Amino acid sequence: MKKSDIILLSLSLIAAFGLGGYLIGRSIEKFRNEDRTILVKGFVEREVKADLAVWSISCRAASNDLVEGAKRIEQDLRKIVDFLISKGISREEIINREIRVNDRLANEYGGYDNVNFRYVIVKVLQVRSTNVDRVQEVSRLTDELVRAGVVISKNDYTNNLQYYFTKLNEIKPQMLTEATQNAKEAAITFANESGVKLGKLKRASQGLFSIVDRDQSLQGGDAYADINADIMKKVRVVISVEYSIK
Repeated sequence: MKKSDIILLSLSLIAAFGLGGYLIGRSIEKFRNEDRTILVKGFVEREVKADLAVWSISCRAASNDLVEGAKRIEQDLRKIVDFLISKGISREEIINREIRVNDRLANEYGGYDNVNFRYVIVKVLQVRSTNVDRVQEVSRLTDELVRAGVVISKNDYTNNLQYYFTKLNEIKPQMLTEATQNAKEAAITFANESGVKLGKLKRASQGLFSIVDRDQSLQGGDAYADINADIMKKVRVVISVEYSIK
């Protein structure tokens, strides 16, 4: 091989390796840039009014005669139903629930040796209505029942009157759109302050919607507070969005 041919071949190899190195370097640079991402969250909170009221009303009677106690419960039950209807609650909104009888002498754990009455009878009625304002108003008038001799018993574990928001699906799409926009604005702000450019949306994940009483905090509020006791609610959602940056 001539010396001139060897020189030409060497120059060609150098050029080829140089071009290959340049292309490889560009590929690595592009990979690293595309691998740079920013993860932001979009939060939306909306105040809504409950659209369903569920009110459990318990009346109680104590007696040594089970039949007599049952008759007293039935009398009180009629008074409660008449009271509710007179205040604008429809009969269709009043639901008969369970009746509980506690025979304290038959209690296997004992502790009732000196009881005045053997039987304690509890009857539960439930009002289920979409007219939440009316139910709230009527629930504040139960002193009329007390004056009529009806013993109203409060549930020891849950609030007797609870409010629910059932129309979440109607506001979901708009809230998700707002949360996504909030996340994008946060990403743009970060990019501007960091001197980088915002790239494409890589992925997004939606968190769970939560519905809490208006005054309940994000951390869950007072552990001893009544749940669903407020007619006003807060609907919240958080989404996570990941963008590439340049």
